[in-house]
Amino acid sequence: MIYDIRHITRFDYQGQAKFARCNLRLKPVAWPGQDLLEYRLVISPSGRTYPTRAEGGLANVMRLVVEEPVKFLSIDSISRVAVDRPAPIPAADDPTLAEVAQAARASRDPSAVGPAGYLFPSPRIPLDRDIGDYCALDLQPDRGALEAGMALCQRIRREFKFDSDATLIDTSPHEAFVQRAGVCQDLAQIMITGLRTAGLPAAYASGYIRTIPPPGKKRLVGADATHAWVLLWCGARIGWVGLDPTNGIWMANDHIIMAVGRDYGDIAPIDGIVLGAGAQKLDVSVDVAPEMEAAA
Repeated sequence: MIYDIRHITRFDYQGQAKFARCNLRLKPVAWPGQDLLEYRLVISPSGRTYPTRAEGGLANVMRLVVEEPVKFLSIDSISRVAVDRPAPIPAADDPTLAEVAQAARASRDPSAVGPAGYLFPSPRIPLDRDIGDYCALDLQPDRGALEAGMALCQRIRREFKFDSDATLIDTSPHEAFVQRAGVCQDLAQIMITGLRTAGLPAAYASGYIRTIPPPGKKRLVGADATHAWVLLWCGARIGWVGLDPTNGIWMANDHIIMAVGRDYGDIAPIDGIVLGAGAQKLDVSVDVAPEMEAAA
C-alpha cells in the first residue's frame, strides 16, 4: 500500500514572533515493512532548516530557525510512504515473556532501537505499581509474547474510554489510568508502563493511521491527527511488533511510523522555543490517503 500523507501545522501569533527555533520530527523513519518514497517540507512565510541529531530514540530531526518577525508560521510536511507489513500471528513456538525479558537484559545492541534502552522508566513514563498490577493479569511470564501483548492491548481498548477532553498533553499515565480515559498518547503510555514494570522492553511509536478505512471496515480512532501506539520487542527472531491499544489491533498496513522513542518527549512532532508577546493559536491537520484515493 502506498500512502500520500500531508501534515500541516499552523501557528498564529497575537503579536509577532520575533525569533523561533524548533525541532521538527515529521519525516517518517525507515522501519521494517515501511519505505519512504518521497518527502517535502514547506515553511511559510520564512525559515531556515538543516538536519540535526536525534537526542533520543529514532527520528529524522530537522532544525527550523526563524530569524525575521512573523505573524504566523505554517509547517507543511508532505510524504509518500510504501507500507507492506502483515499483522503478526501468534504461534506456539513464540518466545515467552520471561525469555523476552532475559534476552533484552542481555542485549548489547547500542543502537537507537536496542531493546535494553526501553526497559527502564523515562521522564514521562515512570514505573507505577497500580498500572503494573493491572497489566500483570495479562503478562504471566510463561505466556507467549505476541499472545500476551495483544491480550493486554485489547483489554485496554475495552476498559478505557477514548476521550479527548479527559486529559492534557502533560497528563501523567497514572492520572489517565485512574480516570480510565484519555487519548491515544495516554493509552499507549499506560500500556508501556505496564510492560516495563514487568521487565519488558516497550517503546512509544508516533505516526499516522489511514484516514479513510477500506470498504466495509470501521474508521480507526486517531485518524486526522498524529497517532501513538506501542512497540513491544519480542526477541531477536521476531523483533519489534506494534500494538495499538486505542483500537485494539496490531500495527500493520494501516500504520505509518514517524518516530520511535522512550516516550512522547523524545519524539514530539514539533518542539522548541518562540520569542514574542501575546498568545498563539495552533491548528493541526493530517490527511493519510492511499495512492488511489489521493488520485481520485
